[in-house]
Amino acid sequence: MIDVESFLRFYVKEISVERNVLMAYENLIKTQRFIEDFLTENGYRVELQHYTVEEKKVANLWVELEGFSNEIIVVGAHYDSVLHCPGANDNATGVACLLLLAKKLRKCKFRRRIRFVFFVNEEPPFFQTPKMGSYVYAQSIKGENITAMLSLETLGYYTNKPNSQDYPLSLIFKMKYPSTGNFLAFVSNPMSSKLMKRALELFKQSVSFPTEGGAYPECIPGVGWSDQWSFWKIGVPAVMLTDTAPFRYPFYHSSEDTPDKINYPALAKIYTGIESIVKGLAQDKVSYK
Repeated sequence: MIDVESFLRFYVKEISVERNVLMAYENLIKTQRFIEDFLTENGYRVELQHYTVEEKKVANLWVELEGFSNEIIVVGAHYDSVLHCPGANDNATGVACLLLLAKKLRKCKFRRRIRFVFFVNEEPPFFQTPKMGSYVYAQSIKGENITAMLSLETLGYYTNKPNSQDYPLSLIFKMKYPSTGNFLAFVSNPMSSKLMKRALELFKQSVSFPTEGGAYPECIPGVGWSDQWSFWKIGVPAVMLTDTAPFRYPFYHSSEDTPDKINYPALAKIYTGIESIVKGLAQDKVSYK
């Protein structure tokens, strides 16, 4: 029996070191190999998609659970960090949850196939460029039957402090959403609204935790700020699960984004909900378009 909170605490700490192409390439490769070794030790055959950035070789990694159809659910998280940042919340929390999903679901078989993908180069200066890991990956799978994508992004900071939550277009969104940063956000574009609502439904069926959801144009700051953006570009419904990052987290993209800032009991609850979402989507027979 896996202690979810202890697992997440351990792996967030293990991954939390600056890791990127420009300033911490050795750490980036160590993290890549750490993920690859974990997946191999848990019985997977790991696929790597190598490409070159700034004359350095980088890679996306993925593994897949078999299904009874050719439909595929992608669950992804980026494993790089921004410059001068250990990236505990952004995005060791997402990676730790993805590792646990891969471990716990290893012997399961669902109607749809589940692909766990670890993306490189989500952070600037590669963000939303052809060098972004998820963009490279999404462009390479255009011919596959990808039904849905979930992006696990910055999942670990929650507070009950009043007025701790901000928003883009602040005056508009503050009339609709809470002012306290204690919820998990489900963020999609309009094309992915059906998937967003289904993911919310599945989450609420398994765990009691505050949630908010919305489907908005990607031109609104924050809506497209992770790997789901790359899948929208190829017409795949995709949703970001997040604590809203800079709109709440005071240590976002700073040297203070360290493991001690994470709310591990909350992260454990969120993991349980995410696992429920993944299982539910993998068994669904509906289209999310």
